[in-house]
Amino acid sequence: MEADFVIIGSGSAGSAMAYRLSEDGKYSVIVIEYGGTDMGPLIQMPAALSFPMNMSTYDWGFNTEPEPHLNGRRLVTPRGKVIGGSSSVNGMVYVRGHAKDFDHWAESGASGWSYADVLPYFKRMEHSHGGEEGWRGTNGPMHVQRGKRSNPLFKAFNDAGKQAGFETTDDYNGSKQEGFGPMEQTIHHGRRWSTANAYLRPALKRRNVTLVNAFARKVVIENGRATGVEIEKSGTVSVIKAKREVIIAASSINSPKLLMLSGIGPAEHLREHGIEVVADRAGVGANLQDHMEVYVQQECLQPITLYSSLNLFSKARIGAEWLFFKSGLGATNHFEGAAFVRSSAGVEYPDIQFHFLPVAIRYDGKAAAGGHGFQAHVGPMRSKSRGSVTLRSSDPKEKPKILFNYMSHPDDWRDFRHCIRLTREIFGQQAFAPYRGREIQPGDDQVTDEQLDNFIRDHAESAFHPCGTCKMGSVNDPMAVVDPECRVIGVEGLRVADSSIFPRVPYGNLNGPSIMTGEKASDHILGKTPLPRSNQEPWINPRWQVSDR
Repeated sequence: MEADFVIIGSGSAGSAMAYRLSEDGKYSVIVIEYGGTDMGPLIQMPAALSFPMNMSTYDWGFNTEPEPHLNGRRLVTPRGKVIGGSSSVNGMVYVRGHAKDFDHWAESGASGWSYADVLPYFKRMEHSHGGEEGWRGTNGPMHVQRGKRSNPLFKAFNDAGKQAGFETTDDYNGSKQEGFGPMEQTIHHGRRWSTANAYLRPALKRRNVTLVNAFARKVVIENGRATGVEIEKSGTVSVIKAKREVIIAASSINSPKLLMLSGIGPAEHLREHGIEVVADRAGVGANLQDHMEVYVQQECLQPITLYSSLNLFSKARIGAEWLFFKSGLGATNHFEGAAFVRSSAGVEYPDIQFHFLPVAIRYDGKAAAGGHGFQAHVGPMRSKSRGSVTLRSSDPKEKPKILFNYMSHPDDWRDFRHCIRLTREIFGQQAFAPYRGREIQPGDDQVTDEQLDNFIRDHAESAFHPCGTCKMGSVNDPMAVVDPECRVIGVEGLRVADSSIFPRVPYGNLNGPSIMTGEKASDHILGKTPLPRSNQEPWINPRWQVSDR
């Protein structure tokens, strides 16, 4: 088996590349995906989002090492093991990230990845329904919509933000990210709009694209050049040859793991595991970042929350309506209200994100409050803590060691406490007065720094936005793994293009920037001139130096 391009991983970036690299019919593409089909209702039905990420059928089943600053808790690290990768198991929230995030990438050595450079790729990938004119794409493969926001609690959240003095925005993915407004979803005609639906299925209709269901063991490198991928299928090991290039798009956990198994990484670590060093790159597996959040939950005095729908009869009714009509409560992820705000004066652009939900429940659906409630997921978006992904052994089947080192920077504690207190201020506004009961968690009596720190230690969760482990940067940067064209430094014919190459975690959910990465990387791989830079200027709060609102 051979193709011009061999892509490892059919996720957010991998599917986009399969579509773009095969578009003109000139080149053949093989996509290697270990996971199986995404066609079950638990993936396609948006409201069922808590199921796939808890199922070994669809998830790699990674956990962190005991996190030293979180009472030694091991946190789950879901990654999609299925067609569409993590875009098939995620929360379907669509955020591009702030313009300044990408400018920061460019300043830190990822030249050609500033906001002006990436905005045209966001537009190329999008089919925006209701976004800001001129700032959004309207005929790309990726459908993006807003929820109906019919629950009155969404309006209360928006109004409370206004009453607290914060900005509002009609489209945080447009010119103005800062403020309270509607949240966007990768849902289309009532179905999860994963990259499998948007990119991979259309690509597989072409004669020059093949999907191979197999486990990628390592990249085959001969005389300093990647020539193929060693795979295992039904117990048999074989090699898929790449005539032009091998592209790794296997996630911020599996991409560094594959590089290290292939002899690319910190030399000493590789030798420890008896792996021959092909390229000594200290940055492989380093620079691991994520977003953390806590759920601030409030009792609701009126019986209007989704709690009414958590009984078996309601679930059956919702499931039936979705199955037959692709409508109703099953056709949304229920994340329909959002806010992006700044933590203090002197912070130039937002660094706190809110997801608002009209029910009090854990993200994985495992524990709901015992009555009507609402909640905000909140956390600081630019943590200074850094972790790593390392090998446990040279056995490709063995899960890697993941240590995010969450909350290892003292600023994170200060920022998290501020997030909780700010949420309380918003929930305390007049707009919530008709609905607001007692605080479920942390609890009205949890007020001191020490009490809030204990709550964070026990209850902070990952928002599941891991990235950064194969950092993109200048070839002179000893910690960079890929150059600004996604080429692995020190090896020919090998690229990495997924969230692992992000120099710093963008402000918001990562599916959008990951797809954009696949879109832009495709042009680099094909040797095309990048799309013309944008001259659009994003909105920055004129009061940023004097106020947080």
